[in-house]
Amino acid sequence: MITILAVVFFLLGLVIGSFLNVVIFRFNTHKSFKGRSGCMACQNQLSWYELVPVFSFLFLKGRCKNCKTKISIQYPIVELITGLIFLGLFLKFQDVFFLDTVGFNFAFAFYATIFSTLIVIAVYDLKHKIIPDVLSWTLGIITFIGLFLFSDFAFSPHWPTLLTFLSGLVIATPFALLWLVSKGTWMGLGDAKLSISLGWMLGLGMALSAIVVAFWTGAVVGIGLIIFSKKHGMKTEVPFAPFLVLGTVLVFLVGFQIFPLGF
Repeated sequence: MITILAVVFFLLGLVIGSFLNVVIFRFNTHKSFKGRSGCMACQNQLSWYELVPVFSFLFLKGRCKNCKTKISIQYPIVELITGLIFLGLFLKFQDVFFLDTVGFNFAFAFYATIFSTLIVIAVYDLKHKIIPDVLSWTLGIITFIGLFLFSDFAFSPHWPTLLTFLSGLVIATPFALLWLVSKGTWMGLGDAKLSISLGWMLGLGMALSAIVVAFWTGAVVGIGLIIFSKKHGMKTEVPFAPFLVLGTVLVFLVGFQIFPLGF
């Protein structure tokens, strides 16, 4: 039973990931998120069998059936990542699934919405080196509401403590100071806005762990680019949101923590 449900949630994630790709490509382009997708090169409307997450990319060998233009590898990667995150969310809350279906539905929908937004933010920042304010503030509103609805990640309406309220601001302050001191050369203000949501979502201890993981992985990737890539140098701008999202995934879903949960 667990295996079947795990497959179902993974497939659900693939479908949602396909929609997230639409959001990423069409965001700030004045194009509607509705309607059937088309080839980015020839604008040919895609058939249903060209829209199956991951499998269509493999079936078409990564090229448009009509004009043979290469299809961005972003499509299957985002779909697979979303599928794995949805699978991870189900496994994290699987015990609740059989004990409290309503609580599971609320928790899964809430965190699936958060991680879907984080995926869009990470990929958009990777592509354009900017985090749109509307995404940051939307995520902030969602996570702020979650302070009143979830306790230790379980659906449990309550009144949060003062420390819980302040966790987002505490996490965001170092990012804001780095942005202020460097006048935006070391850190973007968008990262500070994003970290507010991560503090409210994870709590102080787990958010600090996620940030440390983000800086570690960001440093490794940055050094690697400088050493092994001729296109990158010391002044190369490396978007930080993808690393923050990676740290959040590792801490929240994998359980990789550096600081105690109650800290």
